[in-house]
Amino acid sequence: QVQLAESGGGLVQAGGSLRLSCAASGRTFRSYAMGWFRQAPGKEREFVAAISRSGSTTTYADSVKDRFTISRDNAENSVYLQMNSLEPEDTTVYYCNALPSYITTMSPYDNWGQGTQVTVST
Repeated sequence: QVQLAESGGGLVQAGGSLRLSCAASGRTFRSYAMGWFRQAPGKEREFVAAISRSGSTTTYADSVKDRFTISRDNAENSVYLQMNSLEPEDTTVYYCNALPSYITTMSPYDNWGQGTQVTVST
């Protein structure tokens, strides 16, 4: 299993950008596809983006596919989410997690960190 710590969130105006980071610990980081998710209080968790073990393949939710970019650096045990053209609807807490495959976006492992808050103002 991988221990995860998200960071990089903050307050930004609509149309602005943020870069989220997910720092992982554990020797098996490279064995996992990784994903970003978001969840607001009282709402269902949403899939945002996923990346394969090597970083060669990515997939995105329709709501973010033209604005967000997921990447990873296995040498640094890190996953990133570059968010551009942010909208107020993007406001929520963002989490990263491991996936059995980049294809299995609805089945993350039960290994959640604290998340990082993203707030987009009008």
